[in-house]
Amino acid sequence: MMDPECSRLLPALCAALADPRQPLADDTCLEKLLDWFKTVAEAESSLLLLQENPALVELLSHVLKSQDVSARVLSFSLRLAGMFAAQEDCFLYLQGELLRGLFGEGGPLCWAAWSVPTVRSGWIQGLRSLAQHTSALHFLVNSGAVDTVLSLQGDPSLFVASAASQLLVHTLALSMQDGATGCSSLWGGMWPACAQKIVGHVEESLQSTVAPQVMQALNILTSTFGRYHRPWTEVLWGQLCPLVARLLERNPIPAAHSLVDLLLSVARCPALSSSHSSLWEAVAQALRCVSPMQAGPLALGMLKLLHCPQALRAQAFGVLLQPLACVVKATGQAPRPSGWLDGAEGSSLTVDALLSSKSACVGILCQTLAQLEELQPLPQRPAPWPQEPLQDAAVTILQLCHSSAAPSSSDGGRFCATLMGCVRVQRAALDFLGTLSQETRSQELEKQVFAVLLEYLGSPDSSPTVLKKAFQTTLRWLLSSPRTPGCPNLSPRPLLFLRELFPVLQKRLCSPGWEVRDSALEFLTQLSRHWGGQADFRQALLASEVPMLTQQLLQDPESYVRASAVTAAGQLSSRGLQAASDSPEHPQAQQGLLGELLCILSTDSEGFPRRAVVQVFTEWLRDGHADVAQDTEWFVATVLQAVSRDLDWEVRVQGLELAQEFLAQRLGRPCCPYAVDLPEAASATQVTEVLQTLCRLQLFDFAFRALLDCDRPVAQKACDLLLFLRDKTTVCSGLREAGDIPDSASGQVTLQRWWAGEQGQLPGDLQPETTLAFLRSIDLEGLQARLAQSSDHAEKSPQSLLQDMLATVGVLGENEADCY
Repeated sequence: MMDPECSRLLPALCAALADPRQPLADDTCLEKLLDWFKTVAEAESSLLLLQENPALVELLSHVLKSQDVSARVLSFSLRLAGMFAAQEDCFLYLQGELLRGLFGEGGPLCWAAWSVPTVRSGWIQGLRSLAQHTSALHFLVNSGAVDTVLSLQGDPSLFVASAASQLLVHTLALSMQDGATGCSSLWGGMWPACAQKIVGHVEESLQSTVAPQVMQALNILTSTFGRYHRPWTEVLWGQLCPLVARLLERNPIPAAHSLVDLLLSVARCPALSSSHSSLWEAVAQALRCVSPMQAGPLALGMLKLLHCPQALRAQAFGVLLQPLACVVKATGQAPRPSGWLDGAEGSSLTVDALLSSKSACVGILCQTLAQLEELQPLPQRPAPWPQEPLQDAAVTILQLCHSSAAPSSSDGGRFCATLMGCVRVQRAALDFLGTLSQETRSQELEKQVFAVLLEYLGSPDSSPTVLKKAFQTTLRWLLSSPRTPGCPNLSPRPLLFLRELFPVLQKRLCSPGWEVRDSALEFLTQLSRHWGGQADFRQALLASEVPMLTQQLLQDPESYVRASAVTAAGQLSSRGLQAASDSPEHPQAQQGLLGELLCILSTDSEGFPRRAVVQVFTEWLRDGHADVAQDTEWFVATVLQAVSRDLDWEVRVQGLELAQEFLAQRLGRPCCPYAVDLPEAASATQVTEVLQTLCRLQLFDFAFRALLDCDRPVAQKACDLLLFLRDKTTVCSGLREAGDIPDSASGQVTLQRWWAGEQGQLPGDLQPETTLAFLRSIDLEGLQARLAQSSDHAEKSPQSLLQDMLATVGVLGENEADCY
């Protein structure tokens, strides 16, 4: 039910909208108003809503009688009327002069405002909303609205044209839902009247020589088969399939892209029998006739279907492989794996398309590589999967892009000139090569892959984006490299590659481009995370200058690089792979990497490195790093002291995560509610000792300040931490009797006064007993619920919206407007 205050404000708002002299609210406010009306109408009867708020009907009547309202208000009113008329009883209430005047032939169609696309769009959206029942269907036919919608398919506004097409699809489905005609009658052409008008228009358009008209018909059919899976759709396809097949006989094929979309939509439609031969014949013909750019999506779609005939699957896979086969064949690389070109001979059409222009060649190859990458992990992919030929093709393309291939034909030379230095193709080929790493491979092919990756990683011509892809692909191949059973170390080939890679990595860590240094550090972090404990890897890494260069990059002028260097150095240190200290005369534990990271946390002007430091410290605390374990309490206190002063909210959130990790180690991890054996709760003595430690480290001070932080994520994290602490200390019920325990309301006020500086300290000077009592006095669940609300939840209320719109036109007094 509508709020009484909103009902009170609504008449004034409707009067303001009807007055052309009043300044209008913007489109956003009108959209919000429509959303609110829709919510109210769905929750109760639209008819009751109109009867209780006659100002809404008066607004619609005024718009109909007065043609001087603005285009925005007219469009809004059309959509509003359609939304109310979606319920049949309300439709009948409005059916007379009002609906016929707004949506009939004598309404806005004859007004000057009809020239505005917003009005035409509002008219279509209004009809789409009301077209939900039998009465509305009869109205659409009798009012001439269907004819108008058919003409609007060619509207110069793409939004209007698209909306008209979608309305026709919906009207066709509504007509078939309303009609009692069975499928046997449909096969004889006995369609319901409204459906017959739309189907007849589609048939006429499919035979047109005007490509846009053909495309409109194809788009209607594509949406129909994509949305509706009733028996009548099979009848529809059977009737229109011959006309669709004739389109494939034209030269050029009109609206080929839309035709491919239609064939895919029909093939996916469950209502059509999987043995529908006309469909598969049309698809096979399309695969032979359309261009490679259009054939690729059609071939991929067929291969992803479970019920596609085997012969068509073989044809589709051959079409998908054709661009790669053309490239490999043109380079004259020999010997190629057996069966590589079986069913994938490069047709002259594909070769001509690839060599027609650089943009065409790049587009076709990138599309093909992406489609094969999408197909590779699917269970319904073709079997046997041509793993080695595809790897060979990907390597060949990368060599062509890098001018390291030696083509022996004129076409190969043209491919080399076209693809040389092409970043798009390089990235697509590297992505595809990375996907192929999951399959089994021969040692010779693995050697070939590592060689081309090393070439890209070491080349000064590799762009930063290509280099990043090369690092990612290298990591995927190393991770999937086969290992000797019972031996944790890397196999000989990847180990040899790593030994060749570390000098290249050293070079990249000294690159003048910060993106390259950053990518190299990220790669190093992943390497050490996966193989930092393996003897061969450790030996190869420590024999290089990589650890020392990583330490030096902590002072890099670029903040992103400093952040990545912090992460990499932290990971190396966790594995005992850090660079040897240059100053052995300072044996103190805090004079090494720990001290340097603390310095970054306290002094770095950028947030990224400081965030990285706290993340590393949290990992060190979780993993029991030697520098942390030496004096954990000093470490936590020092980090929290620096974090509490940080202006970056993400640093403060991560500081709270570190504090929660410390609490979890002292009090135990959060319990899984589905665990069979729950861990024993900490004893009262243990909890008291932990609370004393927390007070000594000023962790409570940090957490309570964060609880009232102006940045909501910080307050939410602090609330989670304190709830965890409160739950873990339930065994200390006896401590509640100590000190003066405030109630929930006064506890919240005390906390706010302390945070604002009006109170010097919290009760008990943060001693364990009084701190625990104070913690239990705060309504943390209530605070958590308030923090979960969006910051503008009050301003999003319908009452606020109405007040703001009325304030715009000066109807409300100054104090009544909800300004925010």
